[in-house]
Amino acid sequence: MKAASIEAGEGSKAKVRGVNRGISVFDLVLRIAALVGTLASAVAMGTADQALSFSTQIVNFEAQYDDIDAFKFFVIVNAIACGYLALSIPISIFHIIRKRAGKSRVLLIFLDAIMLVFITSGASAAAAIVYLAHNGNTSTNWFSICQQYTDFCQRSAGSLIGSFGAMALLVLLIILSAIALSRG
Repeated sequence: MKAASIEAGEGSKAKVRGVNRGISVFDLVLRIAALVGTLASAVAMGTADQALSFSTQIVNFEAQYDDIDAFKFFVIVNAIACGYLALSIPISIFHIIRKRAGKSRVLLIFLDAIMLVFITSGASAAAAIVYLAHNGNTSTNWFSICQQYTDFCQRSAGSLIGSFGAMALLVLLIILSAIALSRG
């Protein structure tokens, strides 16, 4: 009778280890996807540039990401988050190999939360500027520039998609790490 209860206990421990390994693998996949999202966002916004000639070829008006501080902040934040995610991949691989790594999981939860705040602030600032570029503001007499700078506006709006996707993935990473830590 004792042997049966011990075997049942060992089976549930093995099941928890298998679930934790699955969570760790999913964690790695999500980190890679978030890395790709932040990298694509930083590159897309960092290379957003469009020049329009004004009545003659001599006078050109240019729209570049570095003309707007919110876009500079967006690129810097996404680059930092991309670097962090690249550096956190070996730790995620370590979690697949070693199941009981509680301290490193707590560290990742903390750092993931910081990166989530950074990406949220950068993407929100850039989204406000993109909104103004698309719609303008009639009460302050700001006109929509996206009627003239369509390529620039499409690139800047498209770069927000990767950043907001990375935000969602970081939320999932925090939840997964907390689940793995509680099952530990």
